[in-house]
Amino acid sequence: MYNKTVTRNLIIRGFDDEIHSQLGNQSKKKGVSINSIVKDAVDQWLKKQDEIPKRHHLLLYDNEESMQRLMKSLDKMTQKDDWFKCFVRSSNTSITKALEGLRWFDGTIVQYKQSQKDKMKHIKDILQNVWQKSNNKEILLVDFLINDIASSSISEAVSLEKQYDKNRMAGLIFCAYEMTNLFNASSSEIIEMFDSHDQVFLLKDDQIFKIHITKENTHKLLLS
Repeated sequence: MYNKTVTRNLIIRGFDDEIHSQLGNQSKKKGVSINSIVKDAVDQWLKKQDEIPKRHHLLLYDNEESMQRLMKSLDKMTQKDDWFKCFVRSSNTSITKALEGLRWFDGTIVQYKQSQKDKMKHIKDILQNVWQKSNNKEILLVDFLINDIASSSISEAVSLEKQYDKNRMAGLIFCAYEMTNLFNASSSEIIEMFDSHDQVFLLKDDQIFKIHITKENTHKLLLS
């Protein structure tokens, strides 16, 4: 006796003649049927849905009171979800106390000092600590330490962001910056900062704005 896999027919709409022709040509070159190509694409898509996403967002704010309210809102919204809620502390004790009051895990191992030589190693050690404590739960992390680094050197913060972006941690990661720390950044540094994140959010009081940046040609100035 053996179990027989039951197959089902799947009708896919929306393929025009050009796409169908391209699929036909590729199937001949590869020696596989169009059905196999489509099935492989579906299998890959389903596999991707099972993987924990590695999201890396930028969160800009201009006062700690609004940030504390946002953290309380996030905490309330995720109470019924199985998130591992954590943060990386900064020199701002009020935000740290607020998150400790909400019982978020503080990933900090050793308090950061500006004189720290290998800042990337310091960050990696923190992320490793968070991952080990997460117990395989999906991670929700807000990093305030990067704001301290940016306060003394925005170029160093940008460099660390770019390094992290090449080797992300699974989960939902927010890098929180005070707006004042970006005022001294060059246009190149700001663009690099934005490009190192999936999405950019700006917190104004209790409102959140999503910022989109696209590269345009000069003639767009006349068409706007």
